[in-house]
Amino acid sequence: MSGSSRPARARIWWRRCGIGAVWLLFANMQQSGAALEHSYRYYEVGNPGAVTAISDKSQRSAFVLMGGGKDVDEAFRWMIRKAGVRPGTGGKFVILRATGSAGYNAYVYFSGPDGRTTLPPLDGWTGGAALGLSSVQTLVVPDRTAADDPFVNSVVAEADAVFIAGGDQANYIRYWQGTTLQQTLNALLAKKVPVGGTSAGLAILGEFNFAALQGTIKSSRALTNPFDPRITIGSDPLSPSGGLLSVPAFASTITDSHFVHRDRMGRLVTFVARLVASEGGAGCQGGILSASQGSANYARGIGVSEQAALLVQGDGTGEHFTARRVRNPWTKGRAPVYFVRPLEAPSQCMPAKPLTVQRVEIRKLADSGTVFNLSDWSGVDGYIVNVEEGMFDTSPY
Repeated sequence: MSGSSRPARARIWWRRCGIGAVWLLFANMQQSGAALEHSYRYYEVGNPGAVTAISDKSQRSAFVLMGGGKDVDEAFRWMIRKAGVRPGTGGKFVILRATGSAGYNAYVYFSGPDGRTTLPPLDGWTGGAALGLSSVQTLVVPDRTAADDPFVNSVVAEADAVFIAGGDQANYIRYWQGTTLQQTLNALLAKKVPVGGTSAGLAILGEFNFAALQGTIKSSRALTNPFDPRITIGSDPLSPSGGLLSVPAFASTITDSHFVHRDRMGRLVTFVARLVASEGGAGCQGGILSASQGSANYARGIGVSEQAALLVQGDGTGEHFTARRVRNPWTKGRAPVYFVRPLEAPSQCMPAKPLTVQRVEIRKLADSGTVFNLSDWSGVDGYIVNVEEGMFDTSPY
């Protein structure tokens, strides 16, 4: 679409000055002096109208779970490459969010703060233009009307890669669930377009989502009462239809971010326990999954540390997925990713009672060379912890 055919929106322009680079943000209106008619906000950098010539679109799904904090440059570059973008091909990278503005556009598109578009990018810059992107577009979609808007969905439908920003995942659930935008995103997933998210964006990529509709919750409180009102998993009661997005790599899975920094192992174990169906005096009321490794729908969870990202790729069959962890080179600590599953159903999981669940298996991925197999939950050795009356019997980390 040409710039003149787009509805009123905000545009990002880059200007070089003798004293350095200066960002200018201004409204480009279809009719001079007209008020914005739409609640969404749209920002662009590069040339979204350029014709793309991607000839080697991947037939393998690609997903990014980013743990929050400082964004991981390599994860964005990986998404761009997995989209089939190469120098000269062009390609559209779309950022989605419910609040905020265009902060990702320059970071993803340019190779440094001076607006250069050549490699190598400096730390803290993705260098998308040098990798072949023709544009980065941000859509702020703050309500259900915006999520149903034809322009919003046309931009998303044309994306070669989509990244969902952080914020508050309750906004995504409230504003996007059951809308045209949800359908558009799932259609992209079916076409194997790379999709990723950080923090709140990560939270909505699992089949089951911690929706945070009543606010967040700390591990200690979750373990004390697994039915605390703050524990809203999707749209309670749990449904076999799962959460907002249909990401095949994360079937039967709930995800969490800021993991070690905010000590979220206890709440992730609680979330996973809540997914386990009640049977024979064990399990959780309302749960719909199994705790058996032999089951195709056994409950599991993934926790990603800040400044780390899990890069997940399918093999083309839609059934087998492998993952690798990356982090920014300056990150202090190992920034691990944790894979959690109960090997037994909880023996105590009821309102106002502390959680008790035996034999919780944890696998810790703490390097960037090891490949984890999401299909059979293998690749790194696991260890066992128990939760008795809301307390771990040993450190779960």
